[in-house]
Amino acid sequence: MRLIFAAIMLFAGLTAARAEDVLIPLADGTQLQAKLWMPAGKPKGPAIVALHGCGGPYPKRDKQWRELLVGPGSAGGHIMLFPNSFESRGLGPQCRVTDRVATSDGLRRTDAIAAAVWLKAQPFAPKGGVALMGWSDGGSTLMATATAAADLPSGTFAGFIAFYPGCGVAVRNPSWVPVAPLILLMGETDDWTPAAPCHRVAERFGPQQMLMIAYPGAYHDFDVETPVHVERNIPSSQNKDKTVHAGLNEMGREDAMKQVPAFLARVAGH
Repeated sequence: MRLIFAAIMLFAGLTAARAEDVLIPLADGTQLQAKLWMPAGKPKGPAIVALHGCGGPYPKRDKQWRELLVGPGSAGGHIMLFPNSFESRGLGPQCRVTDRVATSDGLRRTDAIAAAVWLKAQPFAPKGGVALMGWSDGGSTLMATATAAADLPSGTFAGFIAFYPGCGVAVRNPSWVPVAPLILLMGETDDWTPAAPCHRVAERFGPQQMLMIAYPGAYHDFDVETPVHVERNIPSSQNKDKTVHAGLNEMGREDAMKQVPAFLARVAGH
């Protein structure tokens, strides 16, 4: 029995992901707090920087994607880094805040670039650039980060995965072009970050450069196993009463969990 128990514990040690808290220094003196997750075996490319939404880290959503992409399954083996833009600055959830300190095209964009540059430079990170993944406000941050700019080092990003972002910055800028392939997944009926502007951006590009998938009947947070519910007092709501809908769409979630690993394999050159 002892030998069997020891074998089980050894197997668990070989298959379990490992977590570490890291600090990434920023130019303004801020220490960007982040959680680094390492797979049990040799990491496969690309490593991933994952950006939280306006509520901050969302354990239920983060856990399911971490288990899929870091874990021992066929889709796993990636490194994931989860920076926390809000706690690093003493901020709480920002979904109901009108005048934000850390905006998607400001400090959060700075955080995304710094986190990606830091991760890409680590000796354990696979070569070929980092994938940037973001949900909601993190997705909007991704859209603000994905186009060429003087402060974006060449070759930093291998690809971009945006969940229900705001596409206002991109749709208003005719010169907005992603510097690496981008997949955008959202609910067609999202009343928090509407799909229409993202459709207009995607129409500029072919699916190899920017693939948009919009799930009929799906709302914000469609990939989270939480029943559809109403959130109130959301300044960016598309509804006059400032309510929005959020919650699971099973078809969308199931498809997204196939689309993302396939996209990562494509941008890794597999």
